[in-house]
Amino acid sequence: MTPAARILVVDDDPALRDLLCAYLTDTGFAVDLAGDGDAMRRAMQLAMPDAIVLDLMLPNEDGLALTRELRTHSAVPILMLSARGEEIDRVVGLELGADDYLAKPFSPRELLARLRALLRRSQGMGPAPEPEGERFGPYRLDRAARRLLRADQDLGLSGAEYDLLKVFIERPNRVLSRDLLLDLLKGYERDPYDRTVDIRVARLRRKIEPDPANPVYVRTVRGAGYLFNPRGADS
Repeated sequence: MTPAARILVVDDDPALRDLLCAYLTDTGFAVDLAGDGDAMRRAMQLAMPDAIVLDLMLPNEDGLALTRELRTHSAVPILMLSARGEEIDRVVGLELGADDYLAKPFSPRELLARLRALLRRSQGMGPAPEPEGERFGPYRLDRAARRLLRADQDLGLSGAEYDLLKVFIERPNRVLSRDLLLDLLKGYERDPYDRTVDIRVARLRRKIEPDPANPVYVRTVRGAGYLFNPRGADS
């Protein structure tokens, strides 16, 4: 049997932790609980989760600080929660490396759908990729390990960054609108003003572009979207 995916819920609200634990357990997940950053670290030492549900507002260390810390050593998918629901919180959280954001109050069914989408992407359960386009410029995409390498050095892409790059690599020299990219990346209903794609593109450019302010691989097509050019500055 395939082992159950393990979800770590980090939230200082005991009632919400218990609710999510019961709901996610009933839907087939293994669930660990933590009320703050120290408890999160202890839980991860005991068992590495497949995804983390992380509250923004936590005692001592908030979710933004913990996301920054996690991204120094792990690409585990992070679904951030916030009772404030302000755009600036979502933007900063995604900039720091969170993979998705959900405002409180939320439906447990929506949280479940978002978690499953994150796990599908992180575990490579989408359609079989084409073998072409594995290399561009000095980079090589290692699909089996979900890594981007330059001279065999891992560039440390987050899960969200890797997913976006894979979408681009599989569709080179095509203008992809933001709506299409969101459909390819998420697969569930979204906010019509969602800025996830722009934030992910900015993060990805910082990893792969010689000059992120003047990108040569992921180019902006004004009023249309983005185009991935594998030849970079040579085209």
